[in-house]
Amino acid sequence: MTVQDIKEILECEVITKDTDLSREVHTACGSDMMSDVLAFVKDQSVLLTGLINPQVVRTADMMDMVCIVFVRGKEPNEDVVELAEERGIVMMKTRYRMFTACGLLYDNGLRGGCER
Repeated sequence: MTVQDIKEILECEVITKDTDLSREVHTACGSDMMSDVLAFVKDQSVLLTGLINPQVVRTADMMDMVCIVFVRGKEPNEDVVELAEERGIVMMKTRYRMFTACGLLYDNGLRGGCER
């Protein structure tokens, strides 16, 4: 799956400029607790969250994520967007709630990387 596929599935609006939507993604996670992302997430490509602060970008960057999707139509301020652009992280927003957004991505083949 590509970031473009996620954009289409979740009917996202791209927030960052000059972004590469052709990047491949293989896994995703949904969380509003960045401490959980740091502690439990391994090899995730996409972060779905309702948080819009700079810590989200810093966490995604540390975890080598390529994309952040803000749920519930949330949109970060310009400083947060600029930080993501500097780090090469695509930011998008969707109107869907986190549960629905994660379900739609799962239904379309994107997994969490922790399957049993």
